[in-house]
Amino acid sequence: MSEREEKFEKMLQAIQTEYKDTVNKMENLRLEGKTKTVTYKQLMGTKVALQNMLSRYEIYGLLE
Repeated sequence: MSEREEKFEKMLQAIQTEYKDTVNKMENLRLEGKTKTVTYKQLMGTKVALQNMLSRYEIYGLLE
């Protein structure tokens, strides 16, 4: 595997991890009834951005 491919894999893994963490934080806030907070809304924005990145990887066949 080339250095570039290794960097890509590392970046992809970081994005996937951040996405899962964001979804978990949102779920915890939802369970606490805090869906109208600024933090929740910021997390929603982050989730959408990460989802968009992962979707692009999928479109180009870079995700299984």
